[in-house]
Amino acid sequence: LVWYFGWEKMSSTKMLLFPCHRRYPTVEIRAETFNGSTHVPVPSDSAFLKALLFELRLVDDHIFVEHRDTCTRINHSSVYSVRTEGGDLWPVLAFQKSGLIYACLPLVEETLEPRPPLLTVSGLSQGLALLLGIVDYISPSRKNEAEMSAKIGQLRNLLIQACPLGTPLNTNIRSLNSSFEDIQEMPTDETQPAWRSNTYKGKPQVNVCITEKVKCMQYDRRDVVDMWQVYGAVNCKCDIEGPAPNVTLSLNLPTNGPPLQDIVVHHCVTSVDPAMLMSSSAEPLDDSVYNGPYKFPFIPPSDSFNLCYYTSQVPVPPILGCYQLTEEGSQLKITVNLKLHESIKNSFEYCEARIPFFNRGPIAQLEYKVSYGQLDLSREKSLLVWVIGQKFPKSLEVSLTGTVSFGTAGKEHPTDYVCTGNTAYVKLYFRIPDFTLTGCYVDQHSIQIFVPGKPKITASRELISSDYYIWNSKAPAPMVYKTLFD
Repeated sequence: LVWYFGWEKMSSTKMLLFPCHRRYPTVEIRAETFNGSTHVPVPSDSAFLKALLFELRLVDDHIFVEHRDTCTRINHSSVYSVRTEGGDLWPVLAFQKSGLIYACLPLVEETLEPRPPLLTVSGLSQGLALLLGIVDYISPSRKNEAEMSAKIGQLRNLLIQACPLGTPLNTNIRSLNSSFEDIQEMPTDETQPAWRSNTYKGKPQVNVCITEKVKCMQYDRRDVVDMWQVYGAVNCKCDIEGPAPNVTLSLNLPTNGPPLQDIVVHHCVTSVDPAMLMSSSAEPLDDSVYNGPYKFPFIPPSDSFNLCYYTSQVPVPPILGCYQLTEEGSQLKITVNLKLHESIKNSFEYCEARIPFFNRGPIAQLEYKVSYGQLDLSREKSLLVWVIGQKFPKSLEVSLTGTVSFGTAGKEHPTDYVCTGNTAYVKLYFRIPDFTLTGCYVDQHSIQIFVPGKPKITASRELISSDYYIWNSKAPAPMVYKTLFD
């Protein structure tokens, strides 16, 4: 595999790059052998970075380029084809997170024409796991530029340990040592895989947490289709003695539960049913779709890791909403109605609706009525925060009505080139513990651990909102808002 990593810091006037990359010449030679006449050589680091920024529309985004910006070319994943002088470089896995770019170029062990299905390119899942490990390592220092620069400086040494010859051996970057002097010797036990960096001593215990996130775009209009997307991750922490303990974990669904799709597994998984991996959200569901139980035999790493990722096509979003905003003279009249679907657990850790007002001055006057919860005004007086709390009422419906007037706009008040005029939204934030939208759960009794002693097993799950928007039905709204697929 050939890996590239680039970081970008955006401001209103300039873009500074903190590049960190790693090339593997032996893998490039392998790529040339596998790809044959379809092989596209990897350009210089600067040329690749320039081409990637162009493809991601981070430079020259005001210029229409047909091969990049045509309506017929809509990218539904984080896999891109990057145009270089030597040809189109594919598949480039790239995404942005908290103002940073993370990218890699996996090895494709076959010819590139015609392009093979993404599910058959095993390097993509390995690349994603490694990039997410880097995200986990970098993100805590995002707001401290000095600390982030120091971490980026250490990252090259860490990548030598995590991916010494082009294939990831340990994607948990935080568990690695930052200097060569502290690097532990490889385990002498031949049965111990490279991703188990140390051996645990103590009482065996396993912690599993299923986290599902739901993204949503609701318009409350007949001519526009609402969209929602569910994706989950299964995080594990296995404290088990032995150089190579075998663990089998099963994910289960309730009767008639929507099947899991687009499943990507961690490289420590030793075997998996091919039918499990072939279910794709890009294809219509049929009766033959694999619906579990989903078994994962694996030899766990020493530290916390994500065993798998998945998506699912659930029939309805958890909270249905309607937002209406209209202008009446110098005032705005707003109405928000929210309804919790009856299949959803009515027990939140938190639930609130935020109503921003872009391209306007501070809120000077506010009159409102809420049927449930509490309404607060932000310190900047440009955002209403409707705190619904930990439960919906017995009717499962709440409403907010009010009128808002504004003062003179200043530079400190929020602007948005998408939300102009009455084009506006309500954004929901919530977390429901001990619940998943798919119904997916881990049966503690089904976890098999082939080691002496009786391990302590803890399983939990949660549903979290992510980019959950309800657009004003009284004004035109974008079909797909940018952050939904960031």
